[in-house]
Amino acid sequence: MIAFETEKSSAAAWLNERLGFDKLAELVRHKQVPQHRHSLWYYLGGMTLFLFIIQIITGILLLLYYRPTAEAAFESVAFIASQVPFGWLIRSIHSWSANLMIFFLFVHMFSVFFMKGYRRPREVTWISGAFLLFLSLGFGFSGYLLPWNSLAYFATQVGTDILGQIPLIGEFLLKVARGGEDVTGATLTRFFGIHVAVLPMVTTFVLGLHLALVQKHGMSVPMSVEKSGRPIKHMPFIPNFALRDAVGWTLALGLLVLLASVFPWELGQKADSLASAPAGIRPEWFFLFSFQTLKYIPGKIWFINGELLGIAGFGVGALALVLVPFLDRRAQRNEVGRLVSAVGVVVLIYMIVFTFLGYFA
Repeated sequence: MIAFETEKSSAAAWLNERLGFDKLAELVRHKQVPQHRHSLWYYLGGMTLFLFIIQIITGILLLLYYRPTAEAAFESVAFIASQVPFGWLIRSIHSWSANLMIFFLFVHMFSVFFMKGYRRPREVTWISGAFLLFLSLGFGFSGYLLPWNSLAYFATQVGTDILGQIPLIGEFLLKVARGGEDVTGATLTRFFGIHVAVLPMVTTFVLGLHLALVQKHGMSVPMSVEKSGRPIKHMPFIPNFALRDAVGWTLALGLLVLLASVFPWELGQKADSLASAPAGIRPEWFFLFSFQTLKYIPGKIWFINGELLGIAGFGVGALALVLVPFLDRRAQRNEVGRLVSAVGVVVLIYMIVFTFLGYFA
């Protein structure tokens, strides 16, 4: 027994000398999390990370049976749902966790925004988080087509048509996205490659940067708490905060299994390029506010194409989201600036209302 423990400690020392585990453990051991009335929002980032991990695990399991061709994609998903043991559950968990991940990502983003968590020195942390949001939307858009059902086929056709409206490079981007003029099997193969290779590779890099920056700078404290003058309490990350995170992850896993069991994700009908588009076709909820906006914009505004103007507006909005730390000058000086917060409230209300209209109008 003594010899075994000696060998074990020697192996640990060998690994530690080369990988520096003791430095990482020391860093985690001393990590502190501020405690105040807004501390609940700190758990949203971990929840989003947990749902992303669920995406990776279930996605790998689905890859064991999925075939990314127009002839076999639908049948392979149907086989997963009907023949593979618990395949229907894994597929439903994958779909539900994708939607919940994007939902929590939006909530996390707005919570950081309203708490001014992008103040110095966390500007790059915010920028990396904004890019993670864009990448998650890319996952949602590219993964939507993979079952090759009728609804996803025509929704992808509408979504990629928007690219064609961009001046000068629109036609080129449309052909790159579709792999040709129309949505075909080449589009499916291209989206599959983007979904399982390109996006995961880029996301892993950006997520690693984001987590490293959060570790380096710690959790931000809201300006109102800082200016209150009261001392700020802290809790150790290990084990206090980590255990609370684990409880939230366990509840989220239970919710996922419940949703996947009670409301299994439907497969629909196989895509048919010769069939007419289904009535009331619309994208997933996280694109619905932008889709509904484009529906309300007139075809022509003066001499400008209305849809093109809407696309340009969303592009400016995405750029403004990335540049928020540099646009909110008052927050960088630790001054309360209500204008930027008011703009955030307006944007949030707009997204909720137009999403609601997309479903019920």
